[in-house]
Amino acid sequence: MCANIVVAEDDAKQAELVRRYLEHEGHTVTVVEDGRTALETVRHQEPDLVVLDVMMPRADGLDVVRILRAERREVPVLMLTARSTEDDMLLGLDLGADDYMTKPFSPRELTARVRTLLRRNRRGTDPAPATVPVPAPAPEPEAAPDDEVLEVGALRVDPARHEVSVAGTPVECTPGEFRILAAMAAEPGRVFTRARLLDELHGFDKYISGRTVDVHVMNLRKKIERAPRRPARLITVFGVGYKLTDPAKNVRHAAS
Repeated sequence: MCANIVVAEDDAKQAELVRRYLEHEGHTVTVVEDGRTALETVRHQEPDLVVLDVMMPRADGLDVVRILRAERREVPVLMLTARSTEDDMLLGLDLGADDYMTKPFSPRELTARVRTLLRRNRRGTDPAPATVPVPAPAPEPEAAPDDEVLEVGALRVDPARHEVSVAGTPVECTPGEFRILAAMAAEPGRVFTRARLLDELHGFDKYISGRTVDVHVMNLRKKIERAPRRPARLITVFGVGYKLTDPAKNVRHAAS
């Protein structure tokens, strides 16, 4: 799976290491050293993926991903940073990054995550071969069709339009957040394990930490809950995972 990849990294040694590993995988790699050049290169080349360092001159990585998403560019973004706090991870994912790695990291793990993001992106864009009939898998119980609007109480998820609202108020979601929310809204009340949600996020979860799911869930709670620290919709099932419920029904059941 060869791809055109832009690597934005101002540390020359780090950039060269990443370039060598990605080119060894068969990818075409363009290395840039600052945020503005990264933006110009992405606009000109329309690459398959961007590996983006957070701390760069002339616009940092967070500004770059913010601008790319504002321009409706759906190129997958893997962010690299020396920062490791939860707030930094939340901010990067909230702005639209698809995955996140903290330095120092294993170059082999980075190439594996790149493969994961490219697979997921191409699975969503490539048409199915017309000449090879493939039997359709049996549908999962209660799964909703892609064009069905999903409603869980006041929460409304429209997969066809990629829109979310709570009580009529629009909610902006990153691609990862939307995938999690749409999957859970299709089966309200069902407990989703982290492994299941990772599969919804990436399709191939071998190289992605379960912490990625936790960060997405925390970020979603800030957007769809009245009190994110006391969630009533997106609930933790300790030791198992998460489930999406209707708060109004929970209140009625508690009162009965």
